[in-house]
Amino acid sequence: MKELRGVLFEQADQEQRAERILEVFDAAFGELIQADPAAFRVKFRKMAASAFAFYRGTACLYYADLDGAPNPFVDERTDRVWIHGDLHAENFGTYLNADGRLVFNVNDFDEAYLGPFMWDVQRFAASLALIGYAKALSDELIGELVAAYARSYRAQILMLTDDPAGAQTALTLSTATGPLLDVLHRARLQTRVGLLDEQTVIDGYDRRFALSGGAFALDDDTRKTVLEAFGRYLATTPETTRARPDTYEVKDVVGRRGVGIGSAGLPSYNLLIEGNTEALENDVILYMKQGQTPAVSRHVTDPDVRTYFRHEGHRTVISQRALQAHADPWLGYTDIGGVGQLVAEVSPYANDLDWSALNEPDDIRNVVEYLARATATMHAVADEDSNGQSLVPFSTEHAIRAVVEPDEEGFVAHLVEFAHTYAARTREDHAIFVDLFRNGRITGL
Repeated sequence: MKELRGVLFEQADQEQRAERILEVFDAAFGELIQADPAAFRVKFRKMAASAFAFYRGTACLYYADLDGAPNPFVDERTDRVWIHGDLHAENFGTYLNADGRLVFNVNDFDEAYLGPFMWDVQRFAASLALIGYAKALSDELIGELVAAYARSYRAQILMLTDDPAGAQTALTLSTATGPLLDVLHRARLQTRVGLLDEQTVIDGYDRRFALSGGAFALDDDTRKTVLEAFGRYLATTPETTRARPDTYEVKDVVGRRGVGIGSAGLPSYNLLIEGNTEALENDVILYMKQGQTPAVSRHVTDPDVRTYFRHEGHRTVISQRALQAHADPWLGYTDIGGVGQLVAEVSPYANDLDWSALNEPDDIRNVVEYLARATATMHAVADEDSNGQSLVPFSTEHAIRAVVEPDEEGFVAHLVEFAHTYAARTREDHAIFVDLFRNGRITGL
C-alpha cells in the first residue's frame, strides 16, 4: 500500500492541498455554482458540518485522488464493470420494488457509471472508517469492521458463482433481522396518503401541490415545456407501466428547490398524476430532475462508454436498471432542451439506514456484513445477463472472483489500509475545506 499512501499524501503542504481541492471543485462544480450560487452555499454549509458530510459531497475529489493509483485487484475485466459511483455507508435504504415488495438494499444511483469495482468497495470502506471515528471507535475496531465488510463481500461473490439460487440477494420483511428489520418496519408504516397529505392539498374536490417546503409555481411556458418532456418520458418506462395509460393524467406540476447535497444547482420538478384509479388516496408524485455528470466519468476515458449514453438522464436510468434487480416501475428519462432528465417516483416507502441508532460493535458488524453482500450482489446483477445494456459482455461475479479469491488476506488488508488512510486524508481535507469556504476562497460564492 506504499504506492497508495504516496498518491494520497504526496501533497503534504496544506496550501498545495487547498489549491488541489479548489482545482477539483472548479472542474466539478464551477458551472453549476455560476448558475445557482445560493444552492451551493447551502450544499457547502451542509458539507462543512462533518468530515462524513464532506465526504458524501466530494466524490469528485475521491476519484481525482484515485485516478492512476495502482490496484492489485483490478485487471482488464474488473476495470470496466457497472459501479454505483458513490457507494458510502448512507446510500442504503428501503424502497418498494417492481414486484410490490419492500426491500432494503443499495439506493441512489445518480453517480452510477462504469469503472473498477474496487472504487466502489474502497469508497464504502473509507466511509465506514469515518463513521467509526465519529463514534469514537478505536482504529483496531474500525479495522475489524472493514475486514468484516471485505470478507463478507468476497464470500458473497463466491456464493453468487457457486450457488446463485442460494445467495441471499435482498432483505425483505420476511428475511431481515435486527436493525435492518426495524428500518423496513418503519418504511412499512409510511403511506402514500401520508406523503400526499404532506405535499398536496385538496382544492375543488381534487389534489394539487401545496406551494410550501421548497415547491414553487411555474410560469406557463415552463409548465408547457415540462409537460412536453413528460410526454417523451412515457415511451422510456417499462412496458408493464405503459400498459395503463390512464395512470398518466397529469393533475399538477411544480418546481422544486433543495433536493439534496448531490443535486445542488440542478433544476427539478414534481408532477402529480392520477394513479390507477380516480380515488384521491392513490395519486402518484413523480420527480423530474436534470441528470448530473457522474464524478467517475471524468476519469474513465473508454470511448465505448463515453458514446453509449444519449445524455445523463439516459445514463442514470440504464445504470440503475443494470445495477438494481427490480427497479422503480416509474423509472424513465426524457430531455428538456436537449439536456437529459431523470424521472422516477417520489416514494412514500423510502427510509434510509440511520447510523445514529447503531452504536454497539456487534450491531454495526451485522449491518456491515449485509451491506457487503448487497454490494457484491449489485455488482453481480450488472453484467451480460442484465437488461437494457451491452457494455459488460461477461459475468461480473466470475471476473471479480478471479481477482479476490486467490488472496483473501491481501484483499482484506488492502481495504483496511485504504479505509484508514483515506479517512485520515478526508478529515484533513474537511478542515482545509472549511477554511477555504469561510474565508471566501471558493470561486463564485
